[in-house]
Amino acid sequence: MGISLFFFFLFMRLLAEINGGSQDDECKASRCSHHGPVIRFPFRLKHQPEHCGYPKFELSCSEENRTILELPSSGKFWVKEINYTSQKSKAESYELRSFPCSFLSSNPVYVAPSSYSLAKGNLSSCRKIFNATLPYYYIYGGEWESSMNWSKPMCGNCEAKGNKCQRKKNNSTEPEIECIDKPAKGAPMDKMVLTEAILGFLHFTFGIFIIFIVYHSNKLKREHRINIQKFLEDYRALKPSRYSYADIKKITNNFKDKLGQGGYGIVYKGKLSNEVFVAVKILDDFKGNGEDFINEVGTMSTIHHVNVVRLLGFCADGYKRALIYEFLPNESLDKFIFLAFGNNYSLGWHKLQDIAIGIAKGIEYFHQGCDQRILHLDIKPHNILLDHNFNPKISDFGLAKLCSKEQSAVSMTAARGTMGYIAPEMLSRNFGNVSSKSDVYSFEQEVHIRIEDESDIKIAKKLSIIGLWCIQWYPIDRPSMKIVVGMLEGEEGNLVMPPNPFTSMG
Repeated sequence: MGISLFFFFLFMRLLAEINGGSQDDECKASRCSHHGPVIRFPFRLKHQPEHCGYPKFELSCSEENRTILELPSSGKFWVKEINYTSQKSKAESYELRSFPCSFLSSNPVYVAPSSYSLAKGNLSSCRKIFNATLPYYYIYGGEWESSMNWSKPMCGNCEAKGNKCQRKKNNSTEPEIECIDKPAKGAPMDKMVLTEAILGFLHFTFGIFIIFIVYHSNKLKREHRINIQKFLEDYRALKPSRYSYADIKKITNNFKDKLGQGGYGIVYKGKLSNEVFVAVKILDDFKGNGEDFINEVGTMSTIHHVNVVRLLGFCADGYKRALIYEFLPNESLDKFIFLAFGNNYSLGWHKLQDIAIGIAKGIEYFHQGCDQRILHLDIKPHNILLDHNFNPKISDFGLAKLCSKEQSAVSMTAARGTMGYIAPEMLSRNFGNVSSKSDVYSFEQEVHIRIEDESDIKIAKKLSIIGLWCIQWYPIDRPSMKIVVGMLEGEEGNLVMPPNPFTSMG
């Protein structure tokens, strides 16, 4: 944009220079021949505009390249010299000098005024060879050359000071003159050199501009090709890819940046390319029988949801196992909802409600949106990760179970999950079977744990009522996650208080 403006102003400046030069050039001094007098103000040639000269100071060039002045009553004169300082000119009668009598060199030629009676003369064998209009003094003064003065316009003093005399460009009925500084000697040449220099500069800069455009275009094309190649590499990474343990060490820069540690391994920050950061979980070699690894890879490779963390790759190299997830900069939800971490980690109530809705939609997707129903069975704040906009993403599917959508319950040989978050039926079959309602119970802990104060009574009350519905002792009394989403997105006034779960224990 700046380059375009520069060229525009430079071009306009050049036009102004050329335009100004054209106005001066139309009145520039000239000659009819190399030895002829200089013709300039107050004189002008016939082809020049009227403002270039004073009225009736019109000259012309003859076929013989002579400077001709034509006066209404005296005829044409051959101007031989013009002195602009003294305001005088020398001229000869053009008609007297130009009549053809060279072939009569042996015979005398007489000039007689029109009023002279030839009958009075002592003449014989005479004939008229030419009619000429001449001033009186040419005939009786016997002069071939005369001096002609002018008193108006008065430019002598101006010329004597080395300045330039010219006619004012105005609408006055009487012509007026002005005396201005005369351009420095060689100025026309300087202007021509300046114009040529500017034109040369424009050609040069235009060439540079074209080279820049071509270079920039080629550079953009190269960058586009690189970006496409990088995208294709990263796109392959979006599908869970298998990596060797050497690849894992390279991705994590030899396990340089540790993000955290859980019950089944350590999480490190890594990078697939210059733009794709990842979180790499190195699973403990001595814990589990590999079922959690199979669950994680098998489950997450089929999940594509905005509220579920994305599995990008895995490593199964001998006893070395690792999982590669998308990197989420704001870590897990527990950092923001436990008071032990201080007020700096607090979130607004409206944002907390949005997070609850996102978690609920993610769980609903597990239960209804996949080809097979997925029971997470370990929903807790530590497994809810937050992206740069604090949008929640559910992670850690090591304890997940798959079942058909028609199957209402699953069999389990042992309790799964984290104490304080697992549903009663996970501990005792007296409360019912393990099902999707078990995730509903764990979700209530996400809602309940945030009600720390009453800064927003409506949202607090709304989340409390929903939480009470989710922690009903018996799974059959709990709403499905689809209903929970509707309750979260609906108005607080439409909610009905659930029965007290503790009274049903009696």
